[in-house]
Amino acid sequence: MEEIQNLKLTDITRNPYQPRIHFNEEKLTELANSIKMNGVLQPIIVRKSKVIGFELLAGERRFLASKKAGRTEIPAIVREYNDQQMQVLALLENLQRENLNPIEEAKSLANLTEKSGLKHEEIAQIIGKSRAFVSNTIRLLQLPSELSFLVESGELSAGHARALLAEPDTIKQLELARLVRKKHLSVRELEQLIYHEESSPKTNKKNIFIEEIEEKLKRNLGNTVKISENKLHQGSLNIKFDNLEELEKLISKLEQ
Repeated sequence: MEEIQNLKLTDITRNPYQPRIHFNEEKLTELANSIKMNGVLQPIIVRKSKVIGFELLAGERRFLASKKAGRTEIPAIVREYNDQQMQVLALLENLQRENLNPIEEAKSLANLTEKSGLKHEEIAQIIGKSRAFVSNTIRLLQLPSELSFLVESGELSAGHARALLAEPDTIKQLELARLVRKKHLSVRELEQLIYHEESSPKTNKKNIFIEEIEEKLKRNLGNTVKISENKLHQGSLNIKFDNLEELEKLISKLEQ
């Protein structure tokens, strides 16, 4: 069983890899009042700092609320983690509790990719999400600042934001976002609007994720695979075969 120690709050610094930027002050005050009455019921988790004291891994709300409550010490568990583990675990804690807004989540995943060198697929396995979720979440960082703010504040959903990325014109993106908020459009309605309002031909560049799926299926099946989709994410899957024997082998693999 891990030992719980009482550490001085002044000896603890906040996690430099903490993905969560915004904390609800009202809820922090509520937690601080609870801590004044009942103390900290669950210990925070820290690691020893390379410089001095400790760095916080999990329990940032308890840490901040304890300060707010005027406490000088907090129960803590000390563990050994390297920088990459700190970053991954801080992200996991917030994802599991659904505390991050989509932009914080996107920044954290992008930061993890950049600093750890992990690929999107590897990160997806670590956090228990799909590769598409990781890649599509990071894509939210391509939004103009006005739309990014709306997503952070909860006025625009991540689904709407991802749909807006299909529109290359920033001005048009903002106009569509205003329409979404005014008419309470669903993501599907927004996608249909973007699809039907295309006024000029655009280069039909295949989605990089679709290309990766095609390549993966080709390796697994041994046959050329082509996937086609439109902006409504409707399409078809085509698997090439050259003779009846190859078709039978293909059917056998698909039935496994």
